[in-house]
Amino acid sequence: MSQEWNIRSRGHVCSFCGKPLVDRAPVVSALKETSGGYERFDAHPECWKTAERDWTPFSQWDGVYFAPAKEEKKEALKKEDAGELLRKLMTLDDPAMKNVVYVLAVMLERSKILVERDSKEQEDGSIRRVYEDRKQGDTFVILDPRLRLENIGEVQQQVVALLSGTKTLGEVAGEEDAAEAEAQAAEEAQTETPGGDAAESETA
Repeated sequence: MSQEWNIRSRGHVCSFCGKPLVDRAPVVSALKETSGGYERFDAHPECWKTAERDWTPFSQWDGVYFAPAKEEKKEALKKEDAGELLRKLMTLDDPAMKNVVYVLAVMLERSKILVERDSKEQEDGSIRRVYEDRKQGDTFVILDPRLRLENIGEVQQQVVALLSGTKTLGEVAGEEDAAEAEAQAAEEAQTETPGGDAAESETA
């Protein structure tokens, strides 16, 4: 799948029987992988057990359904901005922002806004993590870029700069592209050096 990430909203009726989900009642949620992304299912537990399916879920979890509140108490500004920024970045679908997207998701998980529901290792060795918004129920399928420890602090600074408005998305994306190009060049140089040394030894 070409997308680095994917977001799907929680349904408010059972995907199988079509009846409304009940506030604060158990619900089974699942993601079906398709050629265009992920299709989400939310169902009454009994419907999930008895429904006929010819597909295997990419991810599946048990949860509790919360009906949309008419008037929700506002969270702290920084937390709201982080959630809005994550949704905006996922809508833009810019691969250069994959590190920022992942760090934002981890920050929101630590703030108890998101919860990790699952993680799946792909055939190419990459890992996709499934997060769910505790209140709104939206799911976020996010690529884990496997950041090195020395790089996490830099990405966190970029996130803070975006939240404070001191940097634009374009500026951060440019920094990420430059950093990736620099890392790739360094890796290529390390690969070429042993061969060069060996050639010099043979000449000597």
